[in-house]
Amino acid sequence: MIGGFRISSIAVRAALAALMTTLCFASPAGAAEPVFPRGSRIGLLPPAGMVLSKRFPGFEDVAKDANIIIATLPAAAYPEMEQTPAPDALKAQGITVEKREPIQLNVGKGFLLTGNQTADKQHFRKWLLVTPADNVTALVSVQVPENDPKYTDAVVRAALATLAVRGEIPDPEKLSLLPFAIGDLAGFRVGDIIPGRAVMLIDAPAFPRLTATTGLPEPNLDARFMIAVIPGGPTDLQDEANFARFAFNTISGIRDIRITMSEPIRMNNQQGYETVAQAKDSSTGADVMVVQWLRFSSGGFLQMTGIARAALWSEELSRLRAVRDSIQPKSN
Repeated sequence: MIGGFRISSIAVRAALAALMTTLCFASPAGAAEPVFPRGSRIGLLPPAGMVLSKRFPGFEDVAKDANIIIATLPAAAYPEMEQTPAPDALKAQGITVEKREPIQLNVGKGFLLTGNQTADKQHFRKWLLVTPADNVTALVSVQVPENDPKYTDAVVRAALATLAVRGEIPDPEKLSLLPFAIGDLAGFRVGDIIPGRAVMLIDAPAFPRLTATTGLPEPNLDARFMIAVIPGGPTDLQDEANFARFAFNTISGIRDIRITMSEPIRMNNQQGYETVAQAKDSSTGADVMVVQWLRFSSGGFLQMTGIARAALWSEELSRLRAVRDSIQPKSN
């Protein structure tokens, strides 16, 4: 569900988890630059009175319970959403869709749904904008109190007309979304991130090697390092070995696994567990080495999983350890 909207297909349901909005006029010359919520490739110039939200990707006016929520899906989601008859699905959420219209923005062509919603005896005006934007599908949901003289249809549409997409989110900005800090990336780059939960670091060769059989660039990486905060953990020290074994079995992308070492260790003055194994990459069959470090704390644990080419293991392991030892929880 997005901004109160729900769609029948998987892509649509995932999409409608945060949005609603508008139309298609060029921004006036000399206008202020679009504002990008932290960690979002999609931004816009919000209406006066709305500020960046600390609760979700977007903008809000807390006093008026008005907000703009921004989300993205893969580019492939747009054709399916464009063909989905949303109104019936939205009625179940208390939303009455008055109109669906095509829109043309600077980032591309999309469609706009406008309507009303009643929730907790409050009446809201809503807009849902769905549009392709570079290599993603942008979803923007707008909610304002019904008949509010400040956030009129014209004001909302003018804000949505400024929608913009940026090419890359800087690594420091991505890392700021995590509940822990990484003091030393040891040359790794940020590949992907789950805000508030996990990050994938990657080490890719500057000049990809060519395969002997096809002469094409090899698709895999020299190393990848997944770091995730996970709730739960072993109930006592006697359970750590079994817990580590269970956690290791959740690692994807490897096969033909042979454990070479598994033992408790101390990391950053905290109890932990280390497991090392030989394996093969599931997609390429290449020989790889795998290390899993679990660092336990009250209420949860940190799972750090490194996978590297066997031929580069000594070098990559030292870098993985450097990253591991630099990870610290963020203070609230």
